[in-house]
Amino acid sequence: MAISTAMCTSFKSGLMSALHDFDNPGGNTFKIALYTSSATLGASTTAYSTSNEITGTGYSAGGNTLTSVSPTTSGTTAYVDFADTTWSSSTITANGALIYNANSSNAAVVTLAFGSDKSSSNGDFVIVFPTANATDAIIRIA
Repeated sequence: MAISTAMCTSFKSGLMSALHDFDNPGGNTFKIALYTSSATLGASTTAYSTSNEITGTGYSAGGNTLTSVSPTTSGTTAYVDFADTTWSSSTITANGALIYNANSSNAAVVTLAFGSDKSSSNGDFVIVFPTANATDAIIRIA
């Protein structure tokens, strides 16, 4: 099993058929779910699944709802990002994550590999997204 950081191939196809709306407000609901090291996540991931999703205090199946930063452009790059998200007072361990579109059959968007297990013990488990710009945003199309 392995988790890799990737923009999901099905997401790229979904963009071509207007499946995903990142506008804030008014767009789709995007969520982030956390996974154990036993999960297989990467470019071929097509949808959210509970298989190998973490469990623990302060975590609910399906993960957190993300706050989207509306799509922006800089030069020839379009990008979108999300506000950081926190599981407060949690006791959990995760090795990676999946961002998915809850309004479109839980369609996969991006998989994230943490590189190793990350844990919280009755504390905050925080996903810090990169700066929302053309070179660092979590989703960029150049």
